[in-house]
Amino acid sequence: MDLRTKSSLLWGVVAALAFLVLLQGYELLADLRVTLGAKAGVTIVVLVGATALTYAAHGRLPGNESP
Repeated sequence: MDLRTKSSLLWGVVAALAFLVLLQGYELLADLRVTLGAKAGVTIVVLVGATALTYAAHGRLPGNESP
């Protein structure tokens, strides 16, 4: 697997997990529940969106990445 693709997929997973953590905190503090289908749907959208964004912006972002 290409390093750029692998990096983008990992950032997508990180974004999806961060979304789920924020959603769980919201549910605990607001005492409101979100359906499992809505959680899964939005998490997939976040995963795909973050992966596509990081793949497209790979060369444009400053950073300390390996070649």
